[in-house]
Amino acid sequence: MADNKDQEQQNLYRAQRLEKLAKLKALGVDPYPYGFARSAEASDLNARYKDLPAGAETQDRVAVAGRIRAIRNSGMFIDLHDSTGKIQIFNHKDNLSAPGVAMLPLLDLGDIIGVSGTVRRTPRGELTVNGRDLAVLAKALLPLPEKFHGLTDIETRYRQRYLDLIMSEESRETLRRRSRIVAVMRRLLIEKGFLEVETPMLHDVPGGASAKPFVTHHNALDLDLYMRVAPELHLKRLLIGGLSDKLFEINRNFRNEGISPRHNPEFTSLELYQAFVDYTAMMEIAEYLIGAIAQEVLGSTRIPYGKHEIELKAPWPRKSMAGLVKEKTGVDFLALKDDAAARDAAKNLGAELSKNASWGHALEAAFAAKVEAGLIQPIHVTGFPRDISPLAKVARDDPRLTERFETYIYGWEVANAFSEINDPLDQLKRFEAQMDARQAGDEEAQPLDADFVLALEYGMPPAGGLGIGIDRLVMLLTDSPSIRDVIAFPTMRPKG
Repeated sequence: MADNKDQEQQNLYRAQRLEKLAKLKALGVDPYPYGFARSAEASDLNARYKDLPAGAETQDRVAVAGRIRAIRNSGMFIDLHDSTGKIQIFNHKDNLSAPGVAMLPLLDLGDIIGVSGTVRRTPRGELTVNGRDLAVLAKALLPLPEKFHGLTDIETRYRQRYLDLIMSEESRETLRRRSRIVAVMRRLLIEKGFLEVETPMLHDVPGGASAKPFVTHHNALDLDLYMRVAPELHLKRLLIGGLSDKLFEINRNFRNEGISPRHNPEFTSLELYQAFVDYTAMMEIAEYLIGAIAQEVLGSTRIPYGKHEIELKAPWPRKSMAGLVKEKTGVDFLALKDDAAARDAAKNLGAELSKNASWGHALEAAFAAKVEAGLIQPIHVTGFPRDISPLAKVARDDPRLTERFETYIYGWEVANAFSEINDPLDQLKRFEAQMDARQAGDEEAQPLDADFVLALEYGMPPAGGLGIGIDRLVMLLTDSPSIRDVIAFPTMRPKG
């Protein structure tokens, strides 16, 4: 019933605004013109006239434009907001042109207008433009959410992000900070000699990560294709081709998985590769990038997140997965020699896993159940099992493990890195093991990419590879509790 009343009220407001729209047109006003010659933004004026004393007037003529967020005294005072801030407009019949005076009663909250006039500061200290000429730039037919409560429905905030951005400076700043974070990341990598590249979004074989893909169809080729789950295998092809010894890509990945505060089916990642180094070099790059971005964007490597203070200054601890599980639970998985014993140990720790889970899957499940959530400060978790790491080199000291680490902050994985396999015969065996897992029912196991194995047979230099989840990094650096807060248009279930 409440929804019906709200809709009826909105319909009434819209009808009233349509009447005003008709009246504007009757005055000869185009309420949706092609442009407006703006000479200044709100932040420019506030900076330029910061020393203008209260009560002072200038003859400086400016033209400003923005959205009406407040109207007082029948339009005499208007708070005009642009993307940089607020400026007050003073509309008085002694200053405002006759067409402007006629338009004033036809303005509403949410309308976008342009105003030209002179700058002054009121006796109360408010920087103001004395309106001379007024132009309607976009008549809003629907009302904005109520000013003091804004968008209280979290679902509406994400579905109608444009309304959220109109009403919330916090939301605008989060997405602006995201842009700065990505820009700084890109610049830092280029300064380190990395070459930015682009690789395909449509793959004929999904690979590069253990994930279920989205499937689409190319009509002209009558071919099923997959939205990429990771750019890894194509970036390695570029490394094989000698395009550069340092490569990176910042772009989207698509995984047909559930939605949670830390997961969105469409997400952005950084993935980079450097020849002639191993995964320890990737630890240093991850620490450098994340710390330097925080310092430049936030002014500090110590950041607040939730109830915690997190220190991002390098170096970060490096501990093995099995070591952390033993430290937390007393169970030493490295001493368990077969799959059955590992499964029993993991189940006794409360971990969930399949009846045929391998030793490595059991260790990973125990880590997820008992350790992961407690990793608040940055840490590189090393020693990932071989059977869950099909693209990483075998550890030099234990063939059950690989030279792979994941970086955890606030209990989340924010980075993943390997010493990359460059032995084509080893890689083929890993793919074959993944195919066996697929046949046993694992939908996320990686299929064989025969062309990638062929490429490896021409020789790939030893290399380290690193992936950083940009959405999660932005969550940390904006103190945002949900991934939906940092993605402009998150994936949502349709209404109704």
